Amino acid sequence: MNVWNERYSGEEYHFGTEPNTFLASEQRRLKPGMSCLAVADGEGRNGVWLAEQGLQVLSVDNSHVAVEKARALAAQRGVKMAVELVDLAQWDWPESYFDVVAGIFIQFADPAARVQLFANIKRCLKPGGLLLLQGYTPRQLEYRTGGPSQIENLYTGTMLRDAFADMEILHLFEHDSVIFEGAGHSGMSALIDLVARKR
Repeated sequence: MNVWNERYSGEEYHFGTEPNTFLASEQRRLKPGMSCLAVADGEGRNGVWLAEQGLQVLSVDNSHVAVEKARALAAQRGVKMAVELVDLAQWDWPESYFDVVAGIFIQFADPAARVQLFANIKRCLKPGGLLLLQGYTPRQLEYRTGGPSQIENLYTGTMLRDAFADMEILHLFEHDSVIFEGAGHSGMSALIDLVARKR
């Protein structure tokens, strides 16, 4: 936990203030008024962008430093966004509540924690709700331009297909792309994108 407070402690936004490129590319799927959970949203760049699209956003993170910066970013951009400090492992995830869940680089979870995290994400989506997920693949360990150093925390296409086999997979794509997301993610990156709909 302290490592995240430390990471977010500077004046700068560690991952920048612009939305994740993949998330922004899925804008056509989003409609004003949709309820949205931004999981482990850090300093709020993705949650704020989602709020700017007219969504009712709950941005959650386990770093009190990040949460304060997310609130400040929302205020600066003039959007309403609920922001909560939560430990996702202990949080009481609401059932069938959200139209959209955004999980962008939520690879702090080891395999055991990930099973629970993914189950909770599915649980909190309404039927027909959308999951927008982006993460790094194991090849990211060669690029070293962001993300965890534990290979078991990284995603593969097979792993995501299996984990979300009970959902309708609308888009699953592995690619190497250059990203510029603050100091935290910068340069050529090995990425995987998933869009899935709860049945």
